[in-house]
Amino acid sequence: MTVSLTSPSVTRAIVLDIEGTTTPVEFVYQVLFPFARTHAAAYLRREGASAACRTAVDQLRAEQRSDRAKGLDPPNHLPEYVTWLIDRDRKSSGLKTLQGLIWQEGFRSGELRGLVYPDVPPALNRWRARGIDIYIYSSGSVLAQQLLFRSTDAGDLTKLLAGYFDTAVGPKASSESYRVIAERLQTVPQEILFVSDVTAELDAAREAGFRVALCVRAASAPSDHARYPVICSFDEVE
Repeated sequence: MTVSLTSPSVTRAIVLDIEGTTTPVEFVYQVLFPFARTHAAAYLRREGASAACRTAVDQLRAEQRSDRAKGLDPPNHLPEYVTWLIDRDRKSSGLKTLQGLIWQEGFRSGELRGLVYPDVPPALNRWRARGIDIYIYSSGSVLAQQLLFRSTDAGDLTKLLAGYFDTAVGPKASSESYRVIAERLQTVPQEILFVSDVTAELDAAREAGFRVALCVRAASAPSDHARYPVICSFDEVE
């Protein structure tokens, strides 16, 4: 299906998810997450006293106390707690901050390089040429988002992006998060297109007034995909 950027209203901004939308899920789960997991303990030992790392540590300790209060019995040793969070795929602010810092070292050293689907760079260029502002909204930290798009095989894509949002604005399945984004973009929600592979996120964005499109990169679509315009490539957004 082709998603029009001019009907039923003019699109002034596009907000993109990352996992399964701009970037293969496998890259996140088979490359980025294992890299952070492998390097977390050494990074905490080496950089634990730095200002940037202290922010992550303070967030993690606060979450750890909250987990104990809930009776979850998390590990006390911080590196083990980080692994515990990763194993549960927890959308943890402290974990996301720490992962971003670890990935930053990996991207700087060249051990890591960003990965996007082949149709993403030409689409970003095409949309920008039309005067559309492009933003990223991901559960990964803003730093992690910037690192990924700065080091792709197609070059530095950050020059095509107008801004980034992470869960500091709120959970991705909450309509209030999208209202906050619209306010920050100073754009009416009906003129913003949100693209994601997660239907709960599309529900929340639609409730906030956004136009939405379901990105289906895998062979099969979610069972409730009929509720949304479906695209399999950014070539279909024009």
